[in-house]
Amino acid sequence: MNSVRIDKYLWAARFFKTRSLATRACELGRIQSNNQPAKPSREVHIGDMLRITNDGGDFEIEILLLSDIRGPASVAQTLYRETDASRELRQKVAAERKAMREFEVLPTGRPSKRDRRHIIQFRGRC
Repeated sequence: MNSVRIDKYLWAARFFKTRSLATRACELGRIQSNNQPAKPSREVHIGDMLRITNDGGDFEIEILLLSDIRGPASVAQTLYRETDASRELRQKVAAERKAMREFEVLPTGRPSKRDRRHIIQFRGRC
């Protein structure tokens, strides 16, 4: 196997749960191959650099192996190598997100009847 479609590769490497989600991410410009926006049908080769933006964060990876079938997660992790800068940035963002939870003000209990009326009025239902 010399090359594979980028949407199949992203699905096989378990960056997206379905191939249609990988295709949609390509169409929205969330996938870059060698600093170029990638269409779903773009062919990727060993050694290509990908920048992937998904719910898990921003990944910058180098392709080590190609696959178009989805296997176990342990096999999928051998298909690519994440750059050190990407890994550090994702860990930093996760730490910041965790720290922000400490300052979050949560309600102490259920809203009263008056509070519920205000919420409904604010949402524009009534």
